[in-house]
Amino acid sequence: MPYDDLRSFLQTLDQEGQLLHITEQVMPEPDIAAAANAAPRLGDAAPALYFDNVKGFTDARIAMNVHGSWANHALALSMDKNSSTKDQVNEFIRRWGDFPVKPEWRDNPGWAENSVEGDDINIFEILPLIRLNDGDGGFYIDKAAVVSKDPDDPENSGKQNVGIYRIEVKGKRKLALQPVPMHDIAQHLRKAEEKGEDLPIAITLGNEPVISIVASTPLEYDQNEYELAGALRGAPAPIAKAPLTGLPVPWGSEVVIEGVIEGRKREIEGPFGEFTGHYSGGRNMTVIRIDKISYRTDPIFEHLYLGMPWTEIDYLMAANTCVPLYEQLKRDFPEVQAVNAMYTHGLVVIVSTKKRYGGFAKAVGMRVLTTPHGLGYAATVIVVDEDVDPFNLPQVMWALSTKMNPLGDLIVVPNLSVLGLAPQSNTPGIVDKLILDATTPAEPDSRGNYGNQVRDLPEMGEWLTRLQALAAR
Repeated sequence: MPYDDLRSFLQTLDQEGQLLHITEQVMPEPDIAAAANAAPRLGDAAPALYFDNVKGFTDARIAMNVHGSWANHALALSMDKNSSTKDQVNEFIRRWGDFPVKPEWRDNPGWAENSVEGDDINIFEILPLIRLNDGDGGFYIDKAAVVSKDPDDPENSGKQNVGIYRIEVKGKRKLALQPVPMHDIAQHLRKAEEKGEDLPIAITLGNEPVISIVASTPLEYDQNEYELAGALRGAPAPIAKAPLTGLPVPWGSEVVIEGVIEGRKREIEGPFGEFTGHYSGGRNMTVIRIDKISYRTDPIFEHLYLGMPWTEIDYLMAANTCVPLYEQLKRDFPEVQAVNAMYTHGLVVIVSTKKRYGGFAKAVGMRVLTTPHGLGYAATVIVVDEDVDPFNLPQVMWALSTKMNPLGDLIVVPNLSVLGLAPQSNTPGIVDKLILDATTPAEPDSRGNYGNQVRDLPEMGEWLTRLQALAAR
């Protein structure tokens, strides 16, 4: 059953034992962020957290770690909470086959219950804002879906964008947003500024769980996130028209903030503890003027802790980073078997592939670097044989240990693009990238002395099933 809003998903998490109510009074800082930092350490079935007794706030409702385990991620996709990581990735691939599914327009969204405009706006009165890490430069909104359109082609729904970006609160009606150059919103902003215009946007908070998944999925420029949401949900995604900008926003959101990114205006933003597990420092970033806020009565503020993996963001951006890369590679190289890009949003990508001829695996690795996501993220690519499961790290390490010869199997490509947040780059935005070929050489490549590889016994699969049944008794 697909969820139309955050509240219905939280109810399911509660029923499934995946929502932990923190009823005792907590300090806004550091308790809420520290609890969200700790929750994923409980393992792949870690619960979401719900706080409604926060000192200093009246009627604050804060949800954390909503996507912060494989159990919660499975429930977001309406799968059994015990589904394995590999099963969830495979199901994501299967549902991708239904993409696109057109969204469904609905009236009377819950977020239309209350509104405030212009100089009457005070975002601090609506959201219970907190800092996440000690070194953060201010309050952040970091799990909102930001909606924008291509100023050159505003009627083309394929070129609209729904993305998650970090947003610093700078004042009662002023925000700062970081548009990474590789992301669609940066292209929208560039086009608006070339016209001498501001870029209208809508920022939606407290969304149904699949919207958060698709908003953090690296789709191609002309692919529509709502249409992917429909495929993942198995039903059209419900959307509504934002009252000020007319932008299509999720029908079930808790809060909708409308305004503009002011053209050619920049202010210092940051530092912020990022998904890389490092602080990003302060940089000149875009400025948002808030013109209208619409919100449900007593809205739930969904927040996202980021830090050293694994935290919620690593579960949120795991399967949905693997699958687009898999689909893009598969178009050019049907030999590709699987892609694991779960680590730090695909800064490392592991690909298993069959080979046509010598050097083929290296070509697959090069293609990873030129995908839309690879351009900004993939810094290291590991290519393994088709019989190595890229989600099984012991097998990947075995391939690196026995099939990779640094003399010819390390390919360094200098001075390629990477997002400015990548801490390994000497110059922000530029890094040398690495391909590791850990495949068995194919003709005419004759390096190494591999002989005959030991294979699984034919009866192994049958015995695995029998042992699993015995262990489950």
